[in-house]
Amino acid sequence: MESKFNIPVAFPANVDYSRQAVEVPGTRKPGQTGHYRSTAYPFLTLESPGALTTCWEIFEEGLSRSNGGPCLGRRPLVSKEPLKFADYYVWESWAQIDTRRRAIGSALHNLFKKGTLGGGQLETVGIWSRNTPEWQLLDCALHAYAKIGVALYDTLGKDSVEYIINHAETTVVFATSEHAQFLLKLAPSVPRLKMVVIMDDIPTEAKDILVAWGKDKNVQVLGLLDLEAMGAADLVEPIKTRPDQLATICYTSGTTGNPKGALLTHGNLANAVNAQLSGYVPQGDDICAVSYLPLAHIYERVMALCNLAMGGRIGYSTGDPLRLLEDMQILKPTFVATVPRVLNRVYQVAMANAEAPGLKGMLFRHATEVKLQQLRATGQRTHALWDRLVFRKVAAAFGGRVQLMSCGSAPISSTAMDFLRMALLGDLLEGYGMTENGGTCTHVWQCDPSSSGTVGPPLCNTEIKLIDVPSMGYSAEDKPFPRGEICFRGDHSFKGYYKDEKNTKATIDADGWIHTGDVGLMDKCGRLKIIDRVKNIMKLAQGEYVALENIENVYSSCPLVAQVFVYGDSLQSYLLAVVVPDPVLLSHLLSKLGRHVSSADIPGLQESLSDPKVNAAVLSELTKTAQENKLKGFEMVKRVYLTMEPFTVDNGCLTPTFKIKRKETYERYKNELNALYALPLPTSAKL
Repeated sequence: MESKFNIPVAFPANVDYSRQAVEVPGTRKPGQTGHYRSTAYPFLTLESPGALTTCWEIFEEGLSRSNGGPCLGRRPLVSKEPLKFADYYVWESWAQIDTRRRAIGSALHNLFKKGTLGGGQLETVGIWSRNTPEWQLLDCALHAYAKIGVALYDTLGKDSVEYIINHAETTVVFATSEHAQFLLKLAPSVPRLKMVVIMDDIPTEAKDILVAWGKDKNVQVLGLLDLEAMGAADLVEPIKTRPDQLATICYTSGTTGNPKGALLTHGNLANAVNAQLSGYVPQGDDICAVSYLPLAHIYERVMALCNLAMGGRIGYSTGDPLRLLEDMQILKPTFVATVPRVLNRVYQVAMANAEAPGLKGMLFRHATEVKLQQLRATGQRTHALWDRLVFRKVAAAFGGRVQLMSCGSAPISSTAMDFLRMALLGDLLEGYGMTENGGTCTHVWQCDPSSSGTVGPPLCNTEIKLIDVPSMGYSAEDKPFPRGEICFRGDHSFKGYYKDEKNTKATIDADGWIHTGDVGLMDKCGRLKIIDRVKNIMKLAQGEYVALENIENVYSSCPLVAQVFVYGDSLQSYLLAVVVPDPVLLSHLLSKLGRHVSSADIPGLQESLSDPKVNAAVLSELTKTAQENKLKGFEMVKRVYLTMEPFTVDNGCLTPTFKIKRKETYERYKNELNALYALPLPTSAKL
């Protein structure tokens, strides 16, 4: 059956890589650039011919394309002690998922209609779980029955969970048994909560205890299969939602204050999916994605919807980061949505291999040189000889079948990106997006030989402009390239923050432009490059302004660095940093210094960090990176504190989206940083 939707759209032939985005004539105004649009495609709106307009349509389209094939899968748990998973995936078919989403959706629809659930301003439904097939199943059910999904981050603490449930007036939460216990303890603080549905399989005795506990708290507790049975006994046809109906309130974690609830409609998400499916046509019938990035975040959710729209299948990781590559080697996905922290790890291990002695290291270095020259000259990422001899092993880390990787959420160095583009044997497209645009704003063009270091031109549904930031010295008139705060608009633009008029007005202007708070420049080819963050600046004692996040991004590109926090005191003339070294690269550095410590010996590595020679060697590597990236002298870190303890959500240094919480991280390392400032002034930092 021929589809009425125009997806996917092939990347045009004979595109002009020197002209990837252009200003719309007549749109330039004082204090801003004109409106940039992609040159590769017509501008995509919800009214465009063949456009997707709702999440309900996305599932129906995937169902018709799937031919009844597999939809959602997982590795079965073999044993809990020791923890072991099967070396295969088990799948539920598209037909099975369709039947289940109708049962779940019908049950919820009837419960809201009867007044058992609801009573607030919106019919919201909470989901609190790591990535599982059930998470996606629930989301599809909510889309089909006009309910509004509210994701709770698996790593959020008590205060944020309580705040979101109350703020969104959520009366039912689907949760794992572990989280169900937390919710029942929280019940007196979330008086609107009426029902908790347990998503995972638990013993009957444990379930009975939770049910009894729930009665005591006036909260009904039942299992997911119980709810499905209720719905199957009283089925209701799916509701064909409108593009302007809310699909989700997606709470952004933020580095300070309470989370903000971004309001995203069916039209917003469908438009984002439609745009993401422009420029790439999968090869072969088996379209398979791995899901491991949090579904509570918009990036992974939109990537999942892209896969579903194509009638593909999604395999869920075990949830253990140490098993992620094992999951992919078993699943063999064709599409991977990823983030720099995963890619950097692969890059760092590869660079260690490049330093190997003898023939092995020599071959690796020569193959890398040949392919990088080819990539930068032509954009071509494959090579018949060196792929077979060297890089097939790198690609095998991700299962060996990856056709496309998307990378977003944080910066990655151009050096690492170039290497990975030619080593992974599939397209690796870096992009830029945020919750407020469905994770969809820009991404690089495939086979672009010089795109590394940029996030590409606007996608086909996005207009971008840059506006002056006088306080930071950025202007649309800057030469050679215009610079300024990035603003975007399109049919994927969110509708505002729930119950938060102040932040909504500060973010969305009268003409519908979303002000991102990120600073970018447009290069000569019409590609965006993220260079700074509005207001994230501080002044050193000598009066120089420094942009801390920008400096952290530079140092993060140093292979030796796993994580870095840059700190400056306005009463001081120079910057400090807390650095978490990569274990493999640190072990390699130590061997050069005559110390031999295995990368697996974390206590041994930690002990080595107290050696002043090791500290000096790490600082030397950081300084090389700073000089290569042309940081000014006052922007360079002059002293470092080294630790093998990573910044995590659990220790309060990171948000659930893995951004550094500056205040909390400083408080954690305040004594160490103060001790560094108490030392005599570094020679290079004297006023």
